[in-house]
Amino acid sequence: FWLKRFIGELHISTYLVILQIIPAEMGKFAVDPSLEAKMHQYQIVGRAAPTPKNPTPKIYRMRIFARNQVLAKSRFWYFMKKLNKAKKSGGELLAVNELHDASPTKVKNYGIWLRYESRKNTHNMYKEFRNVSINGAIGQLYQEMSGRHRANPGSIQIIHATTVPDEKCRRDHVTEMHGGKLKFPVIRKVPHCVKKLRTTFKASRPTTFLR
Repeated sequence: FWLKRFIGELHISTYLVILQIIPAEMGKFAVDPSLEAKMHQYQIVGRAAPTPKNPTPKIYRMRIFARNQVLAKSRFWYFMKKLNKAKKSGGELLAVNELHDASPTKVKNYGIWLRYESRKNTHNMYKEFRNVSINGAIGQLYQEMSGRHRANPGSIQIIHATTVPDEKCRRDHVTEMHGGKLKFPVIRKVPHCVKKLRTTFKASRPTTFLR
């Protein structure tokens, strides 16, 4: 009853998403894996099918970002149809490989050039993100485009994505994280106990709030 009253007149897709998150037993939350979509980077090589008129068609190689291999192939044929009118039924894939970062534990600056269609026009953009992998940066991009620009994921075309050195970064939220003297404020100070009263085990829960 409280769920229906809370949802009110929300869209039916939102209603289904909320139902997937809320568990049968209150207090234990299990998020549906489909709601935690992670981006992957694929390299797809393909061409139009050979014909008697053109026995050796031109081969195209694309770097596609998608949630899975099926969507990456679909995106590849979407661009192929725009380039040379080659469809999935009249073409062939030569290779499909997933690409991985060489150093996924190091934080890097990523610059992304993209094009997206709004309700009125087509716009070009350049955005910067800091992440440990390019897949995480692309995931941040889709989240920001959805939140700030209300862009549909299907209307976003990623033109180029690469690492950017510190001296070439332009965005303030990225450059403020550079430098060896970076410091963060201590929001919550935890008082230290007197050394003679310190013990390995405690019968009561310690108080971590500063009085």
